[in-house]
Amino acid sequence: MRSLILLATLFLFNPVPAHAANIDDAGGAAFTNVPELTSGFRMLYIQKFPEGRAQFAAWAAQHPDDPFGQVAIAASYLFEEFYHQGVLTSEFFLNDKTFLNGIEGKPDPQRMEGFDTAIANTRNLAAQRLENNPKDPEALYALTLAAGMDSDADMILRKRRMEALKRLKEANVHAKALLAQRPEAADAYIALGSANYIIGSLSVGFRAMLWFGGVHGDKKLGMAQVGKTVDGGLYLKPFAKIMLALAARREKQNKLAQKLLHELAEEFPESPLYPIEYAKAMGRIPPASVRR
Repeated sequence: MRSLILLATLFLFNPVPAHAANIDDAGGAAFTNVPELTSGFRMLYIQKFPEGRAQFAAWAAQHPDDPFGQVAIAASYLFEEFYHQGVLTSEFFLNDKTFLNGIEGKPDPQRMEGFDTAIANTRNLAAQRLENNPKDPEALYALTLAAGMDSDADMILRKRRMEALKRLKEANVHAKALLAQRPEAADAYIALGSANYIIGSLSVGFRAMLWFGGVHGDKKLGMAQVGKTVDGGLYLKPFAKIMLALAARREKQNKLAQKLLHELAEEFPESPLYPIEYAKAMGRIPPASVRR
């Protein structure tokens, strides 16, 4: 029942104090693309999770009051577990059993412990910021990502559907509050879009039950919202491309899927994931040199 709402997130590894002032002046780390920090960001997309996590931890240690260091660490654990479980693949997305019911077996306990700790730290830091400013955009952004990732972990890995739906609603509330004041925060749309698409993929009967609980779903709207992150996202743009490509394959929109997967393969040639998925979308057998 749910595919992912988000994973990859924001990471900012900034060893030079002067850069921190520049980030603040530009409106906060979550809304500023910092070139020298994108190495950690890139690590997750080429499946070098420990390396990316080390960068996030170093940045978090230098910015102990900013929740984004912790939410980035959480993303590194979740993305790593998704990769090892084969979640970000067409085999997972095109199989209703896995797409709607989650992985077979149980997730790695050590990775999940690291994820849970980072999520708890994120919420604590965000709550402290909201005490000073109930509309703090950095806090709302961190809470949107934290709730979205927690929902993904509950639905896909732990298979706790009711908890997943609770977190999903929470992510939507935070995302809407953020976008009301920062409509340019395109990364937040992936939380809304993923929710709409996944819920829209459920059976009519189950969707009717969710409507009574205040949870709605619309596949077409969901894909359009994820597309906003593809068009204007900062840190989550590649993740949005993965999500939209796999959703497009489910919807038989093969040209869109092929375009997005080709772009990912070109942008991240170090990763075997994207050329494999691109070959599958083209109806080819993946070359042996890039098979996992």
